[in-house]
Amino acid sequence: MDMSIEDYLAQGGVLSNPTNVPPRYRAELLKLMTSFVDSELAGAAGFADIINEGPGIKERIAAARIVLEKTDHAGKVLRVMEGFGVDSERYANHHPWTVRLDRDADIGTTRGDHDMRLAVFNYPLRGWTDAVVMNLLMGCAVGVQLADYTSVSYQPLAEAFREIAPVEARHADLAEEGLQRLMGEGEGEAIVASIGYWFPRVAASFGQANSPRYEMQKQMGLRQRSNDEMRAEWEAKALAALDRVGIQPG
Repeated sequence: MDMSIEDYLAQGGVLSNPTNVPPRYRAELLKLMTSFVDSELAGAAGFADIINEGPGIKERIAAARIVLEKTDHAGKVLRVMEGFGVDSERYANHHPWTVRLDRDADIGTTRGDHDMRLAVFNYPLRGWTDAVVMNLLMGCAVGVQLADYTSVSYQPLAEAFREIAPVEARHADLAEEGLQRLMGEGEGEAIVASIGYWFPRVAASFGQANSPRYEMQKQMGLRQRSNDEMRAEWEAKALAALDRVGIQPG
């Protein structure tokens, strides 16, 4: 008896062609890709505005490289989306990537109405130290998320994420190095204040606990771990990184 695509995916099968994906799978896959692309483009746009606040040439080059590479990562996933009819040339100019809420806004896990970026990318950066803190915490989060995404059941996307993952890991490393320098320059109080602001907002990027969509996505091979599992791993990684630079947030 022939196996259905749904059963095939539930048993760990992979797909490689947009023409043979079921409609429900297609919808969930496009949501995943759109969220990643929009978050990368919004993140790059926000960080671009902070480049010239870097305290030196080395820091500004690192920030510019992060902006370049995040934009390139969005492009890699957009090329996968082209197979589903997305116009990648038009896409980058279709949303206001620099739009941000007020600093004091608190939208939890809610996304804006302008695009599919994670909620955390709706908040503005406030200076260089704040940007480095956000980049470290979010860099740890991206590492955890990509560990899940590199084994998604749509093979072209999994391959793209496997190319992206080590570069994003380097972004987190650069942020940790930058935070170490800032600590040495007496920025400890400002760093702790920024951690207090960004930590709960990055934590919220993992979504709601006991998400009803998780089991469906897992059956489709689009998720491996629950929101709670990934959030717990992120928190451990983030706290370990902060500990390495001599910070123990209360």
